[in-house]
Formats: sequence, C-alpha cells, structure tokens
Amino acid sequence: MISVAEALSRVLALASTPEGETVALAQAAGRALLEPAIAQLTQPPFDSAAMDGYAMRNADLAGPLRVVGEAAAGHPWHGQPSPGTAIRIFTGAPVPKGYDRVVMQEEARRDGDLLTVTTRGDARHIRARGGDFSTGDALAPGRRLSAADIGLLAAMNVPHVTVARRPLVAVLAGGDELIRPGETPREGQIISSNDLAIAAQVTDAGGEARILPIARDTEQSLRESFAAAADADLIVTIGGASVGDHDLIGKVAGDLGMQRAFYKIAMRPGKPLMAGRIAGTAMIGLPGNPVSAMICGMLFMQPLIRGMQGLPDGLRHRRARLAEDMPPEGGRQHYLRAGLEDGADLPSIRAFPDQDSARLSLMAQADALLIRPAGDIARKAGEIMQFLPLHR
Repeated sequence: MISVAEALSRVLALASTPEGETVALAQAAGRALLEPAIAQLTQPPFDSAAMDGYAMRNADLAGPLRVVGEAAAGHPWHGQPSPGTAIRIFTGAPVPKGYDRVVMQEEARRDGDLLTVTTRGDARHIRARGGDFSTGDALAPGRRLSAADIGLLAAMNVPHVTVARRPLVAVLAGGDELIRPGETPREGQIISSNDLAIAAQVTDAGGEARILPIARDTEQSLRESFAAAADADLIVTIGGASVGDHDLIGKVAGDLGMQRAFYKIAMRPGKPLMAGRIAGTAMIGLPGNPVSAMICGMLFMQPLIRGMQGLPDGLRHRRARLAEDMPPEGGRQHYLRAGLEDGADLPSIRAFPDQDSARLSLMAQADALLIRPAGDIARKAGEIMQFLPLHR
C-alpha cells in the first residue's frame, strides 16, 4: 500500500495537457481560464465622483462658492473651472480637471447659486482614473471564473476568453444487483446511487460527466462499457476493483492493457482504489462502498479533473479544535465524517460515532472530514487537527 500523498501525486501525473477553447464571456462562468485576459480600456476612464455633492478646488473650501454648472454620469460638464466656483456633481460623473475635491451634499449648504461648505473632512471622494485597472492589465489564468471575475472581465471590455475544454469523464457502475432510481427493486436488488453521486462530483470539479449504462457482472458487459468510454478523457469505475470472484473490473482493465499506477492506498475508508491508463486514457477505479467512493472521488478524482484544466488540486485543508478526546489511530490515514461548531478561535470538530462506509445519510449530514494521520497518537479535546470542508 502507498500513502495518500504518494497516491495523489501519481494520480495527478495522469493529467493530460489542457486543451483551450474560446467562449463568449456570457458562457464562461465556472470555466477554467487558460490564457490571460487583457483589459481593453482603463477603469475609471477619468477621475470620477464617488459621492453625490459638489466638485470644487480644495483651496476654496473656506470661502463661499458660486455654483456654475452640473455633471452627472454620462453627462459631463464642459465648462472651465475657476477659483471660487463649484459644480453640482453626481456619483460616477467626470470631475473636471482643475477641481480636486468632491464635498458630499450633506456637508454643504446651498442658497441659490451660492454654496458654503459646512463640514470639512479629509476624504476627497474622487475615484482616480485607472484606480480599478488600466489598459493592458491582465486577469491571470489558472482559476475557475467566478461571478466577480465575469463582472471584472466585462468591465475590462473582454467579450471572449480562452478556457480549458471540460474533461469528458465516463462514469461506470457495475453489478447485477443495481437498478436505476425510480425502478422497483426485486429481491436482492439495490438502487444505483454511486454513479450519480460521482457524476455530481465530476460536474463540481468542472468536468462533463457521462453516466454509462450499468455494467453487468460479466467480462463481455464490461468490455462493451470500456468500448463505450473510449472517447473519454477519464474513465471512472465504481466497485469491482478488489480481488473477489465477482470483482471483474480490475481483471478486464488488465486484459485491455491497463498500465496501473497503483492499486491499494493506506487510507480508510477507501483502501481498494486503483489508477492508471487504459489505451492512453486515464482511469480511476473507485471502491464500491458509497462513502468510500465519494471520499476517494473528492481526494483523487476531483483533483485530477482540475489538473486536466490547469487548475490546482482544490483540496482546502483547514484547522479545528477537537471537541473530545480521541484514541490512537491505526496504520492507515483516516478520514472521519464530522460536524463543525463555532469556536473561540477555530471551529470545534467532533467525529461522528458511526463511521460505517455504507451510510450515505451520515455523509450528507457531515460538515467536514476530520483527518487522522496513519499511526497518529491519542489526542485530547482542544488539540488542533486538520480537516477538509464538505460544504463551500
């Protein structure tokens, strides 16, 4: 068995070089930016008012002023500033050169065209030209575009961006006992939930999921499934990777020439996990237990999908204080479903007493995965441990 860190390194080595495609900005949210996006203009394009009020010279604050015009967003004033004058100005309007201050309307008193500043603060309430960005500034690649990024790119007058093509991920569950949600199970049958959960993880990581028909427990059925996934960037199988009489995926993959990077990991849940290449396509074989499959999907599959888009692995390790004592850990790194509560400095984390890897309800209730390193010593309440958040 290899360590989790070594397994992740070998999985990430399976990532192919990202392929770029150009999309309209309106379709770019959530996509991985692959090339720099360059600002086509300067923002603000001029010194602009940050408040509704009056533009004037800072040197004229003490004396009465004469209001000689008005400026609003999209309607600049074209007069010539002179000593002792001011103009009525609204937020976003250009501040004429020669005026170097905007006084808020609440800090001035106006009588006809005469204006008196009643409160003198330090703020000048002018947004300087280029204070947000300038022509030629770039949004760097290696990020999934958020709503804020889309707004920034639009303001930069960037109509199209080059993003990574979404990796196509074929998801294959196998077993004679499996049926689709909505069907009525007969004796010995269960609903296939793993492939839907793993496909959701694929989508969350930025990939395009293709759920294949459920494979039956025959080598021929599995060969047909692998053939149907031949055009995928990544094949993800669920279950059937162990060494039992009915665990055929590993055997069939081997017969098809799979180059295996590893087979077992020193972790729980999820020890029987394999990864490698089959006919040039990356492949990950996840465990069949639902929770094991999801945790391995989070730790290995999702980082690989992100790597295929030129993104970092996305594993966000956080710190929390233990809510209770914990006994020594065994020889495998343990990911325990846990709940989080607010704490004085760090969150408080408490592992669920039941860690059955078949109980999806506990996975849905969990806030985090508490990480216990292999061979970890006994821990006391209040000690700081690492965890992976399960919710954004």
